[in-house]
Amino acid sequence: MSIGGQSDTRSEPKVYRLTPEGFAKKNERLEYLRTVKRKEIADYIHDAKEAGDISESSAYEDAKHQQAQVEGEILELEQLLELAKVMTADMYGAEAGPPVVRIGMQVEVETGSGVARTFKMVETFEADPKAGRISDQSPVGKALIGHHEGDEVKVSTPGGVINYTIRSIRPML
Repeated sequence: MSIGGQSDTRSEPKVYRLTPEGFAKKNERLEYLRTVKRKEIADYIHDAKEAGDISESSAYEDAKHQQAQVEGEILELEQLLELAKVMTADMYGAEAGPPVVRIGMQVEVETGSGVARTFKMVETFEADPKAGRISDQSPVGKALIGHHEGDEVKVSTPGGVINYTIRSIRPML
């Protein structure tokens, strides 16, 4: 039954696939914010209050602003880690058919001029193009997602259109 245009079906929460390193970094950041940064900001707020009239204190306003930012980041990290699954080499199990490009896969491609590149498909917040980790939301990632070995893919980039041929797809771990 639907009330006011709303459906009864509940969507499954998004699962974020993180590399083991990415999961550890997010946990480290969360722990740092909870234990170190919160204390620093609490001390900053205390010092600003001790300095006098807080209604005109820019230091107090700055401290409260920093506190809001840190608390927002803590909440965001807690939610992310709650929904995260750490990638493993066998996370997709034994599937029938040829491998397909998706998050958690390492993709080797070749350009029309014979230049080989390797991309590791990751979630947006783990992307690091210089290290070969690209997001499924990047132009190259969007173009590769869902394709198979041997497929030819055209990618529109700021530097122009690049044609890639997918040479291999395998779990990146």
